[in-house]
Amino acid sequence: MEQLPILPLRGVVVYPLIGVTIDVGRPLSLRALLAAKEHETDLIVVTQKETGKESPDPEDLYAIGTRVHIAKMSELSNETVRVRLVGKERVKINSIEETKEGWFADVDTIEVVEGEEVERTALVRLLKEQFGKLVGTIKGLSPDERRRFEMYERLESLTDYIASKLDVDVDIRQAMLEEADAVKRGLELLEIMTHEVEIIELEQELRERTKKTIEQAQKEYYLREQMKTIQQELGDQSQESEPNRLREKLEALDLPETTRKNVMREAERLNVVPATSPEYAVIRNYLDWIASLPWGIETEDKLDVKHAADVLDDDHYGLESVKDRILEYLAVRQLTNSLRGPILCLAGPPGVGKTSLARSIASALERHFVRVSLGGVRDEAEIRGHRRTYIGAMPGRVIRGLKQAESKNPVFLLDEIDKMASDFRGDPASAMLEVLDPEQNVSFSDHYIEEPFDLSNVLFIATANDVSQIPAPLLDRMELIQIGGYTELEKVEIAKRHLVPKQYKEHGLKKSQLTIKEDALYEVVRRYTREAGVRNLERVIGSLCRKAAKQIAIGEKKRVTVSLKSLGDYLGKPKYRYGKGETEDSIGAVTGLAYTAFGGDTLTIEVALAPGKGKLQLTGKLGDVMQESAQTAYSYVRSNAERFGIDPTFYERQDVHIHVPEGAVPKDGPSAGITIATALISALTGKKVRRDIGMTGEITLRGRVLPIGGLKEKALAAHRAGLTTIVIPKDNERDIDDIQDTVREKLTFVPVTTLDQVLEVAFGGN
Repeated sequence: MEQLPILPLRGVVVYPLIGVTIDVGRPLSLRALLAAKEHETDLIVVTQKETGKESPDPEDLYAIGTRVHIAKMSELSNETVRVRLVGKERVKINSIEETKEGWFADVDTIEVVEGEEVERTALVRLLKEQFGKLVGTIKGLSPDERRRFEMYERLESLTDYIASKLDVDVDIRQAMLEEADAVKRGLELLEIMTHEVEIIELEQELRERTKKTIEQAQKEYYLREQMKTIQQELGDQSQESEPNRLREKLEALDLPETTRKNVMREAERLNVVPATSPEYAVIRNYLDWIASLPWGIETEDKLDVKHAADVLDDDHYGLESVKDRILEYLAVRQLTNSLRGPILCLAGPPGVGKTSLARSIASALERHFVRVSLGGVRDEAEIRGHRRTYIGAMPGRVIRGLKQAESKNPVFLLDEIDKMASDFRGDPASAMLEVLDPEQNVSFSDHYIEEPFDLSNVLFIATANDVSQIPAPLLDRMELIQIGGYTELEKVEIAKRHLVPKQYKEHGLKKSQLTIKEDALYEVVRRYTREAGVRNLERVIGSLCRKAAKQIAIGEKKRVTVSLKSLGDYLGKPKYRYGKGETEDSIGAVTGLAYTAFGGDTLTIEVALAPGKGKLQLTGKLGDVMQESAQTAYSYVRSNAERFGIDPTFYERQDVHIHVPEGAVPKDGPSAGITIATALISALTGKKVRRDIGMTGEITLRGRVLPIGGLKEKALAAHRAGLTTIVIPKDNERDIDDIQDTVREKLTFVPVTTLDQVLEVAFGGN
């Protein structure tokens, strides 16, 4: 252990075999140099932890330093000495003693860890390769120093040399000094240099790209200046006059005062921003949108109630409730001349004419019509638009629709509003709340336009198949009008009045060339289509027209008549059996009535008994609610078995299987409760159920029958299936008036409150 003078350094780390020249001016440092010179000894240099501290304490110094030899020393002034130091070896400072001559340190030499020869050789090569890439970027290196690193063959010397030349923080330099293992030191340096090389390469790439961009911009500027000069010579000032033309269009708009100020401010910016700037295109597109919107442009409503009624009747057969609501609106407008447009939601199965009805309403009012399909919309920006800062930004569908309509009071159809969905981009249904709220849409704000636009005069009409899919707050803002399916008579009338003439026109046929008899149309409705609307009916009529057109075109016939007898020659075998109910009284099979998004339908509940231990099996892809309804019916039958003449212990030796065809179609809801209970009792008692009866109603554990929904659609389905009697809950009696007269007259409705009343009707004389 030696005791040597200690020289604190600020921001400098000295490595073994590396020379460094420093200027010394602090009294403590000068005393250390003087002591080393007088005693003819080496010097210990150690770096301060805090470079800003003028008078450090011993604890302010790192524990690892370097033993150095004073190679040269010269006075610059009375207070400053320049000294050349050459590092010799790493040392560990054990203690520091303060004396009159300065600080003296007890030190131990740190032994160098060499490592494996192969690893050392590989590291030397890699370090030279990476440092060679960096050496040109290090400031202050002379040409000789830039070549000197190639002379180092020992890993210890090479790592110390590289560490002394790299432009890194003092704490990293100190860490390199404290690392005695040359291999570890080399690996750390290699990582640092690799990172620096990547940064330099990226800087070079960015520099090249910037250079190319500047050259391209200079080229474009030069060409534009040339073009401007040529245009001036030719007298063409279109480029310069574009902002002026746009400004004239904006000044002519009937804008609110606040909006006008903001828009004209943007127009002023257009004159200042260079035409080559990306911002120029953003401002110009924005002002183009402002100029193209129908600010203050309205069409005058034709407030003639009789005319509107004639238009609606000509275009659509039936749909009296919707027509009445529109005529009521017109009547009030005619009397007051100041009423906001209603927000209607037409809900019903596909193909019943919801979209075409909206077109007819626009025609009756003599308003412009615009349709926006919302099916599958998931992004809120589709409704409110995108912020102008985004590339390719544009207004939402509402504002785009108004531009298309070219008036601020069109009939605006929001088609398939129940098909909207939400995801991470937002909830478009929530954005629709502002659009459809009469209290808020007076100042609807689109994210792109960012100026309030009045939607209060727009007549919004939404369409939906399944109202349950519409969020409650959104549904609350709309006036719901249910449109049920059509009866056979209505379908045939629609076909004769609208579908057949339309298909004649599309297929180039005349009335004298093709005749479709009424009995053939009834057969098409009954046995070739099964739907609530008339979409498939139109397709089948189109098929008849094509086949007739072919016969006429090839000269096979000059005139084609499609009758009930010849219908099969054109359409093939019937797809459906008319009268879908049971063909004979059955045991354990009862016809139920269902209501879906596509209208009403019939379904048969089947019950089979088998030897077992009372297991209840449910099949037919039943939903949770329907399964619970079956469990309720089963429990009710078990608890009242004796009253129905059933062995109370039947479940101990018999399994019960309840099946609802068709097996691939999902089914749910509580309205099949009384149907399941009736089928169970029929199977367990062996009594037959009338084939001409259909039933619907929810059952409780006490045998009470609760009300259901969709009675109108279910009645239509029963009528299509050829049923004559429908058992319904007593509370649904009020809904019978909503059913068309032609259907109501052919069905017998039996209101019930208990299952006992259901069984009296179901078993009849059995």
